[in-house]
Amino acid sequence: MALDPQNTQRYRITISCPDKVGIVAAVTQFISEYNGWISEAHQFADAESCSFFMRYEVVADSLPFGLEELKEKFAPVADKFQMNWNITDSAARKRVVLMVSKEAHALSDLLYRWSAGELNIDIPCVISNHDKLRSYVEWHGIPFIHVPVDMSNKEPHFQAVREQIAAADADAIVLAKYMQIIPEELCEVYPNKIINIHHSFLPSFIGARPYHQAAERGVKQIGATCHYVTSELDGGPIIEQDVQRVTHHNSTQDMVRLGKDVEKAVLARGLRYHIEDRVLVYGNKTVVFA
Repeated sequence: MALDPQNTQRYRITISCPDKVGIVAAVTQFISEYNGWISEAHQFADAESCSFFMRYEVVADSLPFGLEELKEKFAPVADKFQMNWNITDSAARKRVVLMVSKEAHALSDLLYRWSAGELNIDIPCVISNHDKLRSYVEWHGIPFIHVPVDMSNKEPHFQAVREQIAAADADAIVLAKYMQIIPEELCEVYPNKIINIHHSFLPSFIGARPYHQAAERGVKQIGATCHYVTSELDGGPIIEQDVQRVTHHNSTQDMVRLGKDVEKAVLARGLRYHIEDRVLVYGNKTVVFA
C-alpha cells in the first residue's frame, strides 16, 4: 500500500490511563489482529503521576470496518486498562470559530493558512466585539458577526457569543487576540476547546500590557504562549510556547513588533496540534505529541 502523507485518511487513537504493563502490547495487538497499518505512534509515561499517554494513527483503508465499528471493538480493550480514550477520523474537518477584537495579525495569519490549505478546518464564522475587520473577513467568504460589548455590563455580550458559538456547532474556539476575559460559565461549557494566544511567556507577565511589563523588567527574551482558557486568567494548560531574543537596544514598540511574529507562529502550531488531536490534557498540564 503506497502511503500519501497528505491525503491518506487515518483514524487517530488517543489514550490516557493509569500506567501499567501491557498497554502498548494490547493496543498494537488489537490493531494487528485486523491488519491495521500504524502510520504514526507516540507514547509517554509520567512517573510522577503514574499516568500513561498514547497517540496512534492507523490508516483507515487498512481496516475492514469504519470508525463506529472500530470504537465498538476497541471498547473492551479500553475498559480493561481504565482508559480515557477517543478515536477520530482525520477526514472529518473540525469546525473552528475565530474570535478577534481590533488587531488583525493573528487572525490574518490563520486565514492565510486556512485558505492555503495548511489548516484542515472549517471556519463557520468570525466573532468580534468591534466592526473594524468585517471587510477583511468577508473578503475570505467567511461570515463576520459583530457582537458589541458594554463595558459596564458584559453579560449580554457573552450570552450572544455563546449563542453564536452554539449555532456554529463549534468544535473549537480560537481567541485570535480577542481582548476580553472569557467568563467561567463559557469555559465550563467548552473545556479544553477554547484556545488563546497570550503575548507573554507564561506564567510571567499575565494580564494586560505584558510587553510593557517585560520592557520595565529589562528581559532578554520575550515570548508568546498558546494555552487553553480556564476560569483562571492566563492560567490554563499550555499547548505551545516560543521566544524571541531582545536586548537593551529594543524599545517597547520593538518588542510589540517582534512579539507579533512569535504570536502568529505559536498560535498556528498550537491550533494545528489541537485539531490533529495531538494534545492530551491532565490536570493543568499537557502532553503534546508534536
